[in-house]
Amino acid sequence: MTASMQGKTVLITGANSGIGKETAVALARVGATVVFTSRDPQKGEQAAADIRQRSGADVTLMPLDLASFPSIRALAADFLQRYDSLHVLINNAGLVLNERTETEEGFETTFGVNHLGHFLLTQLLLDRIKASAPARIINVASNAHRFARGGLDFDDLQLTNGYGGWQAYGRSKLANIYFTRELARRLEGSDVTVNALHPGGVNTGFSHDGDVRAPFSWLFTLAKPFLRSPEKGAQTSIFLASAPEVDGVTGKYFADSKEEQPTPIAQDDEAARRLWTASEELIAQADA
Repeated sequence: MTASMQGKTVLITGANSGIGKETAVALARVGATVVFTSRDPQKGEQAAADIRQRSGADVTLMPLDLASFPSIRALAADFLQRYDSLHVLINNAGLVLNERTETEEGFETTFGVNHLGHFLLTQLLLDRIKASAPARIINVASNAHRFARGGLDFDDLQLTNGYGGWQAYGRSKLANIYFTRELARRLEGSDVTVNALHPGGVNTGFSHDGDVRAPFSWLFTLAKPFLRSPEKGAQTSIFLASAPEVDGVTGKYFADSKEEQPTPIAQDDEAARRLWTASEELIAQADA
């Protein structure tokens, strides 16, 4: 059973479908004030209606395009104006692309959305999160970080010298774990915890939104009978957002609601610090 979330405000990115949507339903059912984001307004409104119907609670939809710094800043400003507290931030949105594209600011899109956009959003909301402590930040990573066997190429974070969709995705998920570890270190003593998770192979719309085309979409279709439902895929996100058992637990990686060890490369705290510095520099350059 999910612990009561009465009096808790939760923000979930990309919760118009899949595990984000199921996380929103579950947390709203147990009393959380749930705010979720969607890049597509129509899909967001449809999701909001479904979440309300299934949870019996009201939820709030806010627009967010993580490939746009102005959109990220607008979302943060709107949230901070409307809500006095933020107890749980779930950085859930993500994508995989089989062709290289760029965000508004010129970053490779998989890196820009899956890591850098969430990095910026979290920074913009961090003071409110700390003021709401005890609070939790949850980053939806993936065992796909294992694809990044050589770690991150800090000389080519934007993958300009050769692009592969799974390579880009794996590196972005490794970046999620690095971000988790370094942010947890920086927040020691603040009563704000930061953890990452692997949701498992989940049967969602992840590969069917026009982002993934053949051959990647075929792989997802072939794997569909072996994938877990979105409800099951959301369980670790729900656990990390609500379970008393993880009070004070920070900087860890979870799967199936249990702590697991990521790859040795993912435990490289010097690389995590280096990514943090590089991320700050990239954002500063975009704002210049």
